[in-house]
Amino acid sequence: MKISVCCPSYKRPKVETLDYLPFTKVYVDNKEYNDYIKENKGFEKNIIKVPDGIQGNLCRIRNYILDEEFKNGADVCLIIDDDLKGIYLWQGDKKNPYKKVKIEKENFLNFIEKYSLLCEEFGFKFWGLNCNADALSYRQYSPFSTVSYIGGPFQCFLKNDLRYDEKLPLKEDYDMTLQQCNKYRGCLRLNFGFYNCKQSKQAGGCATYRNYEKESEQLNLLQKKWGKKIVKIDKTKNNNQKKESKK
Repeated sequence: MKISVCCPSYKRPKVETLDYLPFTKVYVDNKEYNDYIKENKGFEKNIIKVPDGIQGNLCRIRNYILDEEFKNGADVCLIIDDDLKGIYLWQGDKKNPYKKVKIEKENFLNFIEKYSLLCEEFGFKFWGLNCNADALSYRQYSPFSTVSYIGGPFQCFLKNDLRYDEKLPLKEDYDMTLQQCNKYRGCLRLNFGFYNCKQSKQAGGCATYRNYEKESEQLNLLQKKWGKKIVKIDKTKNNNQKKESKK
């Protein structure tokens, strides 16, 4: 099985993922190529230039990666964030059910192959991990989900023709999960696995165009696309407001 591990990176020249997974291909804007080469010494061969006009929209660059990797013979394409510090599994026993185990780089591709094969046996083309690192989200008797949301920091594709909706660059992971469930009747999520990355807590990437107004607009577009029975928006007011003290 030929596996490609890739990450798009935009305006974040230091790629932390390379410290964890040194075989990752990093797709960067043509204009930023030299900055990435300078900041990632020893990883020059990992940095891949993309044509002008591809970066700046997360969906567009992810689609470009999928097209390129599958065209070049990949059976599986894993797209991860550029600040991934580790993949972890809850692998405990009766005495210690919450033992956290890190997938080390020398075992990483075997891990991807194992669960890509399982995904294929389920009849799906897309798999990922729990988006919540809290041990309480790990359900020991439900190791897998087949219709759960799979977050953008770790999305693994078996070869298929579904692509990200470029009109939804801030809700692309929700939309892709729905696309896969719609066509293949599900996707595989490992409830006992999770990732460690900063997501929206740093500059660059989606942060260059993410704000409350844009998030709200994107959520409404997602609902319009899939319908109110599929995408529900919680419009209730926050109840955690300060209450007046009784005198």
